[in-house]
Amino acid sequence: MRIAVVGGGAAGLAASYAAAVNGAEVLLFEKNEKLGKKLFISGKGRCNLTNDSDLDNHLKNIVRNPRFLYSAFHALSPSDLMALIECAGTPLKTERGGRVFPISDKSSDVISAWKKLLNEVGVTVKLNECVRSVKKTDDGFLIESDGGVFSFDKVIVATGGITYRATGSDGDGYRFAEKLGHTLTPLVPALVGIKANLPDGLAGLSLKNVELTAIRGKETLFRDFGEMLFTHTGISGPIVLTASSRINRLDLKEILLSVDLKPALDDETLDARLVREFGAQPNKAIRNVMPALLPKSLIDLVLERAEIKPHLPCNAITREERKRLVSVLKGLTVQPTAFEDFNGAIVTSGGVDVTEINAKDMQSKLLKGLYFAGEILDVDALTGGYNLQIAFSTGYLAGSAAANA
Repeated sequence: MRIAVVGGGAAGLAASYAAAVNGAEVLLFEKNEKLGKKLFISGKGRCNLTNDSDLDNHLKNIVRNPRFLYSAFHALSPSDLMALIECAGTPLKTERGGRVFPISDKSSDVISAWKKLLNEVGVTVKLNECVRSVKKTDDGFLIESDGGVFSFDKVIVATGGITYRATGSDGDGYRFAEKLGHTLTPLVPALVGIKANLPDGLAGLSLKNVELTAIRGKETLFRDFGEMLFTHTGISGPIVLTASSRINRLDLKEILLSVDLKPALDDETLDARLVREFGAQPNKAIRNVMPALLPKSLIDLVLERAEIKPHLPCNAITREERKRLVSVLKGLTVQPTAFEDFNGAIVTSGGVDVTEINAKDMQSKLLKGLYFAGEILDVDALTGGYNLQIAFSTGYLAGSAAANA
């Protein structure tokens, strides 16, 4: 059995190993000068390769098509992946939120573990070799690459998405899929910053312990608590990235984002806090009292939204003005205008339509012997190691199934 794996990222590494360990002759094509180029920069160079939690938690953190991944996770679970990497000589550790990293904090050690595994099972790796086309023949597939034309019994396409294009993710796998008859769900950036028209002075401001809500009409689409960041173009940070993955297939013109700056206080308690602060410094301008409640760079915006003059003394603030101020503090609205582009996104949402893929083996329902794995599929998850686990699991299932079919 001769199998080609196109793409040497997380999914391709797992697919190559699984196919070879099951007895197949495997050629791994990688256009870059080294394997795992995107893995190298993942987790800020530390590689959050999975999440040390059960299947239910992983499925809860998958945004698109979680049920499609049942068989993949059973083929290679998070604990299976961790054991595999540690047996290859890279010890791991689990941090806050179940995030798993190499003890060394070096993503290169995870890549080294995969290289060792591939070497042990005899995978042939072709670096600096860009695949130009994948064609179906009567008895298999022909791959045309920079190095020539090769024939295979089966092909696993694991070329990733189109984020971090400097790592070689230029969407060639999507082109292969379409030419082979597959449908693509439209590609959109996921886990990405959101653009909005906000005052320039907010850029760089980080807010901790705030609540972000995405609203469409009277419908709450998303709500999460945590940290966010104002940027030169809009907003970012953990809860914003999560929000982006929840709303990136919707019309942003219909969506309003709301930031609760004081989520620990209800309206009544917050109003009482304002009464105390204003009463303690009655002759001071409200703008000079607000630093007890807000970062300085937010004060002018909040007062403007509450329609309160910044130089008004605290003893002149009316009950109605306090009510408006409470309303803004509990719901500072941000109108999103667009998402940052793919180069600013962590993952690609969309891809090969999973209704055309057999979830039990990652094989195309349209062409026997053609398999897909990883980010090229229309599956994506939140941050925390979940996306890499998807890539490793789908790759492993595709590789083992292709070798044994």
